[in-house]
Amino acid sequence: MNNFTFHNPTRLLFGKGMIEKLSTAIPMVHRIMITFGGGSVKQNGVYDQVIKALKDRDYIEFWGIEANPSVETLREAIALGKERKVDFLLAVGGGSVIDGTKLIAAGLLYDGDAWDIVLKGQAGKTVPLATVLTMSATGSEMNSGAVISRYEAKEKYAFYGDYPVFSILDPETLYSLPQRQIACGLSDTFVHVLEQYMTTPG
Repeated sequence: MNNFTFHNPTRLLFGKGMIEKLSTAIPMVHRIMITFGGGSVKQNGVYDQVIKALKDRDYIEFWGIEANPSVETLREAIALGKERKVDFLLAVGGGSVIDGTKLIAAGLLYDGDAWDIVLKGQAGKTVPLATVLTMSATGSEMNSGAVISRYEAKEKYAFYGDYPVFSILDPETLYSLPQRQIACGLSDTFVHVLEQYMTTPG
């Protein structure tokens, strides 16, 4: 095995009940946008935990980031975030919600169309973001990469932004997932690790 030095700037908060740490992990000065997918977080209790932790904070919610997040949806989030002067993002969900939020983070500080950022492959300045992970799979909660789709042209590309400032990993958020989804997540994790190991030069 090759020698290596590893540094990951994302701070991980792991364990039962760690979602309550949101109350102190995000500085009070920020206007927050919380991003979500389709609504499963309201069924498994994660939403209630997040809102309780942020009860005294200035935040808005954006729902509907789909699997294989689309730039069409993310444009709406960016427009809302600019209108409300959002300066911190909290992605609550799995890899797709987190990937989409990475583009929102870049788009909030960009004057052009968000798809330009994807085509460049690299974001410039970004708004800080954090995550509450609800499904283990892609590793998006602790890397800088994201994959975004453009449905109108049937395109899908990767781009790189900033790492999340911190990510909360409470294993109990996975308890409500169907066995098939757990299996898919395990397979996804395995393939992503092998992909990085087998395709990185050197």
